[in-house]
Amino acid sequence: MEGNMILLLPMVLPILAGIVVLAGKVFRENRKYLTGLSVAVLVLELVLTFQALVSGGSLTMIRLTDQLTLELHIDQVSRLFAALTAAVWLLVGIYSVSYMSHEEEEHRFFGYYLIVAGVLMGLNFSANLITLYVFYELMTLTSLPLVLHERSREAVRAGLKYLFYSVAGAFLALFGIFFLAGVSENLTFTAGGVLSDSALAGKEGLLLTSAFCMIVGFGTKAGMFPLHGWLPTAHPVAPASASAVLSGLITKAGVLAIIRVVYYVIGPDRLRGTWVQNVWILLTLLTVFMGSMLAYKEPVMKKRLAYSTVSQVSYVLFGLSLLNPTAFAGALSHVVFHSVIKHALFLTAGAIIVTTGWTRVEQMRGLGQVMPKTLACYTVAALALVGIPPLSGFVSKWYLASGALSSGTGVWAWVGPAVLLVSALLTAGYLLPLTIQGFFPGHDFKGEEIEKRGLKGKEPSWWMLAPIGVLAAAALLLGCFPGSLISMLQSIAASVL
Repeated sequence: MEGNMILLLPMVLPILAGIVVLAGKVFRENRKYLTGLSVAVLVLELVLTFQALVSGGSLTMIRLTDQLTLELHIDQVSRLFAALTAAVWLLVGIYSVSYMSHEEEEHRFFGYYLIVAGVLMGLNFSANLITLYVFYELMTLTSLPLVLHERSREAVRAGLKYLFYSVAGAFLALFGIFFLAGVSENLTFTAGGVLSDSALAGKEGLLLTSAFCMIVGFGTKAGMFPLHGWLPTAHPVAPASASAVLSGLITKAGVLAIIRVVYYVIGPDRLRGTWVQNVWILLTLLTVFMGSMLAYKEPVMKKRLAYSTVSQVSYVLFGLSLLNPTAFAGALSHVVFHSVIKHALFLTAGAIIVTTGWTRVEQMRGLGQVMPKTLACYTVAALALVGIPPLSGFVSKWYLASGALSSGTGVWAWVGPAVLLVSALLTAGYLLPLTIQGFFPGHDFKGEEIEKRGLKGKEPSWWMLAPIGVLAAAALLLGCFPGSLISMLQSIAASVL
């Protein structure tokens, strides 16, 4: 190995710890050891991640040939995704200490949860397209057990659907990688792209086809139409902790892969104004509208949030598809804000299910009498996702709309903001009724079931409530003080556009 060995630690430590948890009998029999080790490893991973981000540098892990190497490297995009992953993964891990006590086979969940954390770090630190693809595939295989955790018929079906969609998307992306490897000896991520005009002479059409295959392929993990179907199937059957990271972080792996392909290998200038850009924009806006409509009509809480993720992650992809600096900064900011918000919402849904057993929105009338603190956190996160100032969702949507209007993409420059506005209204329509009916159930509400079951004022444990509160506070504070983050994202945009 050549380079900075510190980059290996945030990746290797949780993977080894996860293997120990899965293999060690003591962790099956003693949950104090299990949860203690898991939280300790996640805390240490957070520390090691920030140490690696400060240290920077590169590391060559394996040199397969002169042209095929598995390498790690730290740049601004790595810093953004790795810091977000480490921080949120820890919060969900703390939440899981209490939440998973209601589930069977806890050691299996925590074992794979730790392994996926390490794999995601490898993905975030990838220095070239080959390394990214290896960790991308590993992420699918190691996260599959989180979907399958309950081992019910529904969970198995959802897991198989997740696997089939992910593999299909990965094969589409692999076609593009084969083409790019044939026209360039260097697939190392470089701001603005690495392809030369001489190598592409006469192959421009094939380049566009390959680029489109990679966008759709990697877009599968991000829930982009037409390969979005795994997401609303997998989320409701997985434990809430798994649903949260699937929605808030694993979908962002598809976003990261698209960023690397478009902005760091192919180059945005080669796609600007082409049919690829136009079809990409169309697919993202279709997904934004379709996801919002399906969420609005969905009565099951976790499935409603899953359809919401389909819509909201395509906000990010829409910003990327515009190939515009302002929209690019808005897209990256929405990566952060959506992750924070959606983790808060899914963890809230899990807390409600564990405390009350209610899974459908219509059952949750009067929820404010049962869980006022939890519902208050949910309300903050919901308002942020709608885009109400001064919460964080408003900031990212402002930059997305501004970027669209100045993008010079013809009809998309105004259709895009219009679709985002309609989606925001639909988001309010499917998220805020829970708050209104929860705190203000009406004079005719008697709350007989609440009284009968002794649920009044029955909040979840602090292991669950504290991470939800931290995420809700972050959704507010990141909106009130976005300056430093936006400045960093604008510097990234300036380097690639």
